[in-house]
Amino acid sequence: MVIIIISLLSGCSQDMDKNEKFLGNQLHTEGSMELKYAKNFSVDYYKEGYALISISDGSRYLIVPEGKDIPTNLDKSITILRQPINNIYLVATSAMCLFDALDSLDTISLSGTKAEDWYIENAKAAMKAGDIIYAGKYNIPDYELIMSNNCKLAIESTMINHTPEVKDKLEELGIPVLTDQSSYESHPLGRTEWIKLYGLLTGKESEAKQLFDEQASYIDQLASQEKTDKTVAFFYISSSGNAIARKSGDYVTRMIELAGGNYIFDHLGNSESATSTVTLEMEEFYATAKDADFIIYNSTIDGELSSIEELIGKNSLLKDFKAVQNDNVWCTSKNMFQETTQFGLMISDIHRMLTNDDKDLAKLNFMYKLSATDGEK
Repeated sequence: MVIIIISLLSGCSQDMDKNEKFLGNQLHTEGSMELKYAKNFSVDYYKEGYALISISDGSRYLIVPEGKDIPTNLDKSITILRQPINNIYLVATSAMCLFDALDSLDTISLSGTKAEDWYIENAKAAMKAGDIIYAGKYNIPDYELIMSNNCKLAIESTMINHTPEVKDKLEELGIPVLTDQSSYESHPLGRTEWIKLYGLLTGKESEAKQLFDEQASYIDQLASQEKTDKTVAFFYISSSGNAIARKSGDYVTRMIELAGGNYIFDHLGNSESATSTVTLEMEEFYATAKDADFIIYNSTIDGELSSIEELIGKNSLLKDFKAVQNDNVWCTSKNMFQETTQFGLMISDIHRMLTNDDKDLAKLNFMYKLSATDGEK
C-alpha cells in the first residue's frame, strides 16, 4: 500500500525533502505525483501506501492506509485521513463532477448544494434517492446531521475563508476540512487535474489519470494550430440591464485563447481581485464588445436563450453587434460550469465554433447556436 500526504502549497509543489521535518524518520519516500498544469496541490508518496498531500493554503494531509498505524512524532499541523475515506460532506460544487466521473459518488453522503441546484444528473438522482443528503450551505452547515452521518471529511470551497468559524467548528467536532483551491488555478486544465487528488482520496488514481489525460489530449491537439485572431465576447445581461463580462485573464478567457481566439477585452477588471466577473453599463460594454466576431452568452445564471430575438430583447443595442449581424451567436448550456472534468472538450468546442464554416452547425457539446427566431436548440 502507499501512504499519501496531500499538501496545498502557495502555488507550487512542495519538495519532499522539506517534508522530513513534519514526518519524522518513520516514512520513506517513493516519489511524487506527476502534475502537468495544477499548481495548488502536490502529493508525495511513501512506502506501505502512505501519502502526503500539500495544498497551497499551507495545509497538509497524511493519508493512512486501512489497517496501518498512524506514525508517531508527526508535526501537529498535519491532518490525518484514514482510509477508506467516506461519508464526505461535499460543499465545493466544482468537485462533484470529478467524483461523478470517478464513479465515486458513494463516498459522498452529505452535500452543501440542494438537489434542484445540481445539473449533474447522477448527483441530483443520488440526492432524490436519499443517498446524498443536503446538510446546509458552507456558512450554515447542519452540524448535528453531519455528526450523525459519521462524516470523515468536509471538502469546502474557498468561500469557507469568509466564515472561518465554521471550519474551526467542524475541526473542533473532529471532522477534517480540506479546502479545494482549484479555483485559483490559472490554467483551465489545472482545475481539471484536481481529479488526481480526488482519485487519490477514493482509491482511483489510475482512473483519474486516464480521465485527465483524455482532456489534456484536446489541448495537445490544438497546440499545433495557429491562432484564428477571431475575437469573442463572453457575458450575460443582468436583471438590472448591465453586462456581466468575464475578467481578462480568468480561466474562461484562457479557454478562449487556448482554442485559438482572443477575448475581446484586453484588460478588464483588477487582476488582484478574486472576483471573476466585471459589471459594465451597457453603453460602456457596447463600445468594445460590439466588434467581437463571436458572442458566447453565459446562460448559467441568466437562463438559456432560444433565439437571437430573445437576446436582443434584453437590450436593443445588441442588434448592432457584429456577431449578431453575422449570425455568430452561441449560448452555453447550464451544465458548463459544473463540468470541470470536461474543460479540454469545452476548449475543443470553442475551437470548432471559431473555425467551422458549416452554417448548419448548430450544437456542440457545451454550447448551441442561437437562431434568428424561436426554435429548437
